Amino acid sequence: MRTMSPRLAVPALAATAIALSACAPADEASDSSEGVGSGESSSGSAGSEPEAEECTPDSMETLSPGTLTIATDSPAYEPWFVDDDPTNGKGYESAVAYAVAEQLGYTEDQVTWVTVPFNKVVQPGAKDFDFDVNQVSITEERRNAVDFSSGYYDVRQTVITTEGSAIDGATSLTELADARLGAQVGTTSLTAIEEQVQPSEDPAVFDTNDQAVQSLQNGQIDGIVVDLPTAYFMTAVQLDDGVIVGQLPLPEGAEVEQFGAVLDKGSPLTDCVSQAVDTLREDGILDQIADQWLEQQGAPELS
Repeated sequence: MRTMSPRLAVPALAATAIALSACAPADEASDSSEGVGSGESSSGSAGSEPEAEECTPDSMETLSPGTLTIATDSPAYEPWFVDDDPTNGKGYESAVAYAVAEQLGYTEDQVTWVTVPFNKVVQPGAKDFDFDVNQVSITEERRNAVDFSSGYYDVRQTVITTEGSAIDGATSLTELADARLGAQVGTTSLTAIEEQVQPSEDPAVFDTNDQAVQSLQNGQIDGIVVDLPTAYFMTAVQLDDGVIVGQLPLPEGAEVEQFGAVLDKGSPLTDCVSQAVDTLREDGILDQIADQWLEQQGAPELS
């Protein structure tokens, strides 16, 4: 039985906030945390804003009439999900998904979850879900294959390592030039290694973040690049001696990277899901959800 429904949890989120890492510097504000709920929308559709009556269970063209089918990968990692169970409403993305569903008029028992691997989500082709939440960054390249909702989370890429490693204590990208870095396949974390860090060695590519963690523990790589909340989870939970090296700087003039819900290309639901996300952002609910599940104390930015 769920201890607190996502709908009932919203007013109490700030009071029950959790910190993901005790080792993060308390005097540095996290760009990622500050960005949630404050960025501009990134709609996957150029259509006009739908009327409210068009975005209801009775009118929306969902995969199954009267049901909202939401997808994510398995395992579903913290802090995005809790106990590898997206249905319990716990974790940032699970809570956001249920909040979107509520905005669209769906009750909890009208939401169905399905498992879809990350790589399959962003590939062209018909989808067996209405929308997917799985830390998928909005990129123009991916827009060629899928639709995105407005961004529900503003993200920064972060380098982590273990105490005493070759890059422990690094403060600049220059100090990472000879590092052996790794990331999950198909992610913007991997792109960040290639385009921002540009190490002398090709990055190691892993099917899952768990494989990357194991490789780091075995000393096969010096560090992993992941989004900031995942960096906190890895260093606080998955690694006994994990260390956050720092956040990668935003390229000059670059837009803030955002996670968005993924929909089928040309989906009739894109504008409605975007409208729901925009409302959650404007009403401060994304901030409230982040207060509970992604409260952070910052990480230094690499120069």
